[in-house]
Amino acid sequence: QAQLAESGGGLVQSGGSLRLSCVAPKSAFTVGLLAWYRQAPGKERDFVASVTSGGSTHYSGSVQGRFTISVDKDKNTVHLQMDSLEPEDTAVYYCFADIPFPRRMLWGQGTQVTVSS
Repeated sequence: QAQLAESGGGLVQSGGSLRLSCVAPKSAFTVGLLAWYRQAPGKERDFVASVTSGGSTHYSGSVQGRFTISVDKDKNTVHLQMDSLEPEDTAVYYCFADIPFPRRMLWGQGTQVTVSS
């Protein structure tokens, strides 16, 4: 059941940029972890990027150097800036929050990103 609110997906040409946004509970920004995953048609859901409450970031090898995850704690929002997009980036992108106290793991409803060649 989706409990995060995502926005920002769409259609873009290869080489273009998009920025995804996700509003999450405040506790995700103070004690938890926020992440983006994606799922292409016929494939499993894969990790894209994450950021901890302490500000540490981690990226999958396929997006390293092209995507940037960031947070706006005043707006309880996590962003995924996607640059130099490739057709292989086409997928439904999901926001994820791992909150330890009280223990919750939340998913967004997903937003479609389509990159045309």
